[in-house]
Amino acid sequence: MKTAPSFSRRRSAGFTLLEIVIVIALIGLILGVVASRIMGSQARAEYKLTETKLEALAGKVDQYEADVGALPDSLEQLVTAPSNAPGWLGPYAKAEELKDPWRKEITLRVPGENGAPYQIVSLGADGAPGGEGVDKDIVKP
Repeated sequence: MKTAPSFSRRRSAGFTLLEIVIVIALIGLILGVVASRIMGSQARAEYKLTETKLEALAGKVDQYEADVGALPDSLEQLVTAPSNAPGWLGPYAKAEELKDPWRKEITLRVPGENGAPYQIVSLGADGAPGGEGVDKDIVKP
């Protein structure tokens, strides 16, 4: 006599919908934390790059002054010769060097503040005067 096969209810070996939702939420949380760290690092790197760029522009302004005998009225005079600049041996800079990594104009103040003959200024990541962190104005020298 044959007996009928016994079918028992077994739990399937797959994941439940709740387990999948929890895993996806954890992955999203981890990606969010990593992305915020990467973006913060990029902003700090752009800020440091701007500081270096302003120092290089200050050297170019000094070279302009040595050649012409006066400071330029604007940074654009490092790119194209002004009509009143005998001794101009430029171009001292390229037009794209006159923008910061945030694509905002870098400006020249003549005279500078606190007795400086000039200052080169970037308004930071936010493009507005003042600020904190990477939004802080960068001023050289």
